Amino acid sequence: MSADAIVLGAGIIGVSTAVHLAKRGKSVVLVDRRGPGEETSYGNAGLIQREGVVPYGFPQQIGMILRYALNNRIDAHYHLSAVPSVAKFLAKYWRNSNVSRHQVIAKAYAPLIEHSISEHDALIREADCEHLIKKDGWTEAFRTQAKQDAEVREAERLKREYDLNFKVLDARQLAEKEPHLSNDFVGGLTWVEPWSVLDPHALTMAYVKLLERLGGRFVRGDATTLVRTGAGWRVTTDEGTIEAKDVVIALGPWSDTVTAPLGYRFLVGVKRGYHMHYGTRDNKVLNGWTMDAERGYFLAPMNQGIRLTTGAEFALRDAPKTPVQLERAEAVARTIFPLGERLDREPWMGARPCTPDMMPIIGKAPRHDGLWFAFGHSHHGLTLGPVTGRLIAEAICGEKPFMDASAYRPERFAI
Repeated sequence: MSADAIVLGAGIIGVSTAVHLAKRGKSVVLVDRRGPGEETSYGNAGLIQREGVVPYGFPQQIGMILRYALNNRIDAHYHLSAVPSVAKFLAKYWRNSNVSRHQVIAKAYAPLIEHSISEHDALIREADCEHLIKKDGWTEAFRTQAKQDAEVREAERLKREYDLNFKVLDARQLAEKEPHLSNDFVGGLTWVEPWSVLDPHALTMAYVKLLERLGGRFVRGDATTLVRTGAGWRVTTDEGTIEAKDVVIALGPWSDTVTAPLGYRFLVGVKRGYHMHYGTRDNKVLNGWTMDAERGYFLAPMNQGIRLTTGAEFALRDAPKTPVQLERAEAVARTIFPLGERLDREPWMGARPCTPDMMPIIGKAPRHDGLWFAFGHSHHGLTLGPVTGRLIAEAICGEKPFMDASAYRPERFAI
């Protein structure tokens, strides 16, 4: 087979990229070893985070770092055996998270986030999947007044600098919003602009169907078989070899399996995460996406049940599951909401690809024609899928980009 473009990786980033290429008249083949959206794009909190202009940084306070070192928290966990392997990434991540550098990064990162809702909205309408979307934001619930006051101050800063909107809730207003939460909380803060997704996998599949209506194809194949040809690139799939002038690497945490053999060395770390779905007891209802702010876990009322998601686990990408954070989170969550039985056979685990400067890698490969990178989106893969896809498609097609993407170029790393 031949095509104009091959997209390697059928998560939300790769699928969105393939859709945008097909919208521009390109013949596109989307390739993955598994079905679309079955890796990291499957298991997330289901938020299109319009408020997420400040990337998740590494703690700077010594006291907080020491508390994390005890390795008994919900929001972060690490494998001691993995520390030597991830130390270089963590050191650079920590340096980039200092206050002054973090603010500079947020300014560069914010334009991507700014377009997250509008770019998803365009694809959602074309894919006819509005039924998967809720547009009522998400809520942080606070156990202490000190925590609420600190987060409100930060929200006020973000409103001044980035025009983000929020509502502060006292205990009564939070109880009206979520009447079946316990009374452990003194109040909350609702970010009103983000959208939530009732089934992230179904959203990805809706975009795949849109791709197929536009003439694109999905096939299973092995991205590591990618080789250069005289005219471009070739990859082997279950349906034979495919050749194309352009190829996009959108393999998330597995991107190095293709970029490294081509001579590119990106320092990309992995934050693993877990989720489990639950029923509810006594017909109780969770109305909206809710974060237990001090404990660091999410409860999200999705189509499959209430999804409980954990924070970050620092481990080797392919190490066996260790869902200790999920066990800790479930024990706490059951004290604040009447969760019922587990609905999944076992905890789900995914791996988020993270760069040390917390921004994705988007753009043309410096040393190869027709090779494009679109990975490293950390916690915001779902949020930034359509934005990234449009930027890559515009670059491949020689169009003027709808926003400046120079801050995310691969050349910012020593490669």
